[in-house]
Amino acid sequence: MSVRVPAMSVLPPVRKDRIIAQLPHCFREDAAFHTKKDFNNKVKTACQQQRTGTVGFCKDAFDKNYKATIGVDFEMERFEVLGVPFSLQLWDTAGQERFKCIASTYYRGAQVVIITFDVNDVASLDHTKQWLEDALKENDPTAVQLFLVGTKKDLSSPAQYSLIEQDAIKLAQEIRAEYWAVSSLTGENVKEFFFRVASLAFETNVLAELEKGGTRQIGDVVRINSNSSNIYASSKKKSSSCCQ
Repeated sequence: MSVRVPAMSVLPPVRKDRIIAQLPHCFREDAAFHTKKDFNNKVKTACQQQRTGTVGFCKDAFDKNYKATIGVDFEMERFEVLGVPFSLQLWDTAGQERFKCIASTYYRGAQVVIITFDVNDVASLDHTKQWLEDALKENDPTAVQLFLVGTKKDLSSPAQYSLIEQDAIKLAQEIRAEYWAVSSLTGENVKEFFFRVASLAFETNVLAELEKGGTRQIGDVVRINSNSSNIYASSKKKSSSCCQ
């Protein structure tokens, strides 16, 4: 799964259960690339002074490249971090080999890469190295935050999970990823994980804006020019013979 900050968003107010006021804790400190307890002071000051640049703003543009096709799923999640609205585009790509050439096009430009495996299947953990390699072919490894996530934790006994967790943490340390274990069925660690992703992505983006200098005030709204009556029209896709 890859995560991007959208170029444009005109969306309703953030839900109360998506408000982040403090940096969420990591799952395990021995498998986290950030062990600090709070947001960067520069980020907190920028939010207080409403100097977050384009983070939280609408741009005078509309990205028509939102695709949903076989092998790829898309979701938009909205948060409010330190009082600033923040959205993530989540591109969920299939891991099967037949979808490889489709999925690779969605890795490009990702700011966060989330690699998932089944904690009940050792083979799926081994496959994560190939998925990571595929994702990093399209991105600068130094500019992407990595997360290694074990799923279906509810199906694993404590003894069984303990064994695979050791291998997962070792791998996470090798690839410089932050490790988490979750259960979609019970909801264990799911909200906490995505709050963590949103918070770290937000901090990275605000720091990048501060480095640019000349950031705008949050009140400086940029309006979208919607003169075109067909603004939501997407361009025709070319057929491909791969991944059949």
